[in-house]
Amino acid sequence: MPKQREAWKMRTNGGYLYPQFYDHSCPKAQEIVKSVVAKAVAREARMAASLLRLSFHDCFVQGCDASLLLDSSGTINSEKRSNPNRNSARGFEVLDEIKSALEKECPHTVSCADILALAARDSTVLTGGPSWEVPLGRRDSRGASLSGSNNNIPAPNNTFQTILTKFKRQGLDIVDLVALSGSHTIGNSRCTSFRQRLYNQSGNGIADFTLDQSYASKLRTNCPRSGGDQNLFFLDFVSPTKFDNNYFKNLLSSKGLLNSDQVLLTKNGVSAQLVKKYAENNELFFEQFAKSMVKMGNISPLTGSRGEIRKNCRKINS
Repeated sequence: MPKQREAWKMRTNGGYLYPQFYDHSCPKAQEIVKSVVAKAVAREARMAASLLRLSFHDCFVQGCDASLLLDSSGTINSEKRSNPNRNSARGFEVLDEIKSALEKECPHTVSCADILALAARDSTVLTGGPSWEVPLGRRDSRGASLSGSNNNIPAPNNTFQTILTKFKRQGLDIVDLVALSGSHTIGNSRCTSFRQRLYNQSGNGIADFTLDQSYASKLRTNCPRSGGDQNLFFLDFVSPTKFDNNYFKNLLSSKGLLNSDQVLLTKNGVSAQLVKKYAENNELFFEQFAKSMVKMGNISPLTGSRGEIRKNCRKINS
């Protein structure tokens, strides 16, 4: 292989991912993904965050292999039923729409795992965030892991250390953790994911003192002590549908929504410094976010002859 091609090939376990993977087999693949994502985000701005989150929840469970997209059937216990995903993960219909358009254009060629990676990038760009070249060539799993989904995905009430450990388990570091958390510059969260901060942070009936008090009282009006579990709140109330560094600025004024957001500032010196840097410098945040997304997209992909190219992202080929 000529030397200059080495640079853009990402070595992964057992194979290579590279942006040009479909250049010959399906030259319009990226264009098709982008146009379906653009339509979906135009219909509902929130969809960008939903699609970006699917890629994270997929990659943290047995690698970026589209295991999250499988519905329950026979031997498969769907990851959609896990605590992090139940009543929460969404956007699956958009991926179905992308897959069916790609099957028309180039049957049995583009994997669901690659669709997830491309849709995450396109969602970021469409909301004003950075762009990056997506290494491609992942294949789709023939199984899912409900337990992996329950155990590996960081939860909003995890301690800083637990969250960092879950990132490190995937080969990601503290810089990736802070940059990727910045995706909470778009999207919503449910009352049930942060209620404890409003009423009973450490089991003593007292609100979280690291949460701005006037912000907290606003949140309480729509997130009561009981009931309203599914009520939605913007993760970044300043610019909720724009991908920018306001998320980090909000943390500096004690207005992170989730405990897992605010602890980036309050529980670790290294991460606090990164929060401050990204709050000051949007360009630096964008640059690191793109790098960390490529790194996350590289978590143990199936390549070569491992896995398969699903015809329908919801089920394994028979």
